[in-house]
Amino acid sequence: MGEGIRGLSNRTAAVSRSISAENVTGGKGAGGRAVDGTGAQAAGSLGQGWKISPSVKIAPGETVVLGRIEGSGTITHVWCTTAPHRAWRGTILRFHWDDSAEPAVEVPLGDFFCNGWNAYSHVSSAVVAVNPNGGFNCYWEMPFRSAAEITVENVSAEEVVLYYQIDYELAEVPPAAAYFHAQWRRSHPVPLGEVHTLLDRVEGAGHYVGSYLAWGVNSPGWWGEGEVKFYLDGDDAFPTICGTGTEDYFGGAWNFDVPGQGYTAYTTPYLGLNQVLPPDGLYASQQRFGMYRWHILDPIRFAEDLRVTVQSLGIGPGHHNGLRSRFRQTSDDIASTVFFYLDAPSCSRPPAPDLRTMEVD
Repeated sequence: MGEGIRGLSNRTAAVSRSISAENVTGGKGAGGRAVDGTGAQAAGSLGQGWKISPSVKIAPGETVVLGRIEGSGTITHVWCTTAPHRAWRGTILRFHWDDSAEPAVEVPLGDFFCNGWNAYSHVSSAVVAVNPNGGFNCYWEMPFRSAAEITVENVSAEEVVLYYQIDYELAEVPPAAAYFHAQWRRSHPVPLGEVHTLLDRVEGAGHYVGSYLAWGVNSPGWWGEGEVKFYLDGDDAFPTICGTGTEDYFGGAWNFDVPGQGYTAYTTPYLGLNQVLPPDGLYASQQRFGMYRWHILDPIRFAEDLRVTVQSLGIGPGHHNGLRSRFRQTSDDIASTVFFYLDAPSCSRPPAPDLRTMEVD
């Protein structure tokens, strides 16, 4: 496994490999050998080695294995992009570790890269970078001990063209290394007076490393007063960790509202409000936001189990409370992606997303 920037100069016994449509096995000396593929017509008479197979086509209803890796190692970087962009909520990314029948990662492609609304949003963070125009990158460390398999399922009604590259190292994985997981849930909307669950009491030992929320507002006024709560190791009615508000959890303050400027997007190494989508007065009727928070320097560790929730809570006009305003329960549209490490290659998870659950409407 990599040792981070601090150990960048150290030599190791790890072997570097990469899987793409130009080298589907990741084999040594196996890249650029295709004689047919999505680039063959554009390459014309240039011949083998000249971008003959830069991408894969995924038919409606089809699942494509992007990569199958045998042995022990660590995925260090994933890059991909699609045509069209609306495929970001019509395709499902899955990772399986050590031949587990259940995926550890099962997330809509766009949400995995903090782009949950089928609209491009720039992200400059420590582990996720999204660059013009739809270049998805992640640097989550993903160790495996005997095998890794990465697939993409197209649940939409149109063909998707996917360009991708999966970089990894083959090397022994330390005994203490945990498996990477990501799960997606959506409350559309959150029932009034209830909460949105990000993680539903996963069992085992591990640490929580990140949250991404695609938040659609269904009520007028400020929407982000809800507390994010972490229920650790047997917590029942009350959590061990309780935040002070949604914008606070994502590192902002005072409604993300810069006077004279309004909602102000930002993207930093560990947290951001990367997307602000205003209504257009026609078909895009609601305000929509995208926010991420990486617990890389402050992981939330658990030994037995973990549950995570966020309240759908805003501010409305005051009544008999003697104030100009009051906290008001709302029923917003919240889709969450959570990232965590666990001592097992699979765990309990929500039902697999389907097109109706994922669709942007």
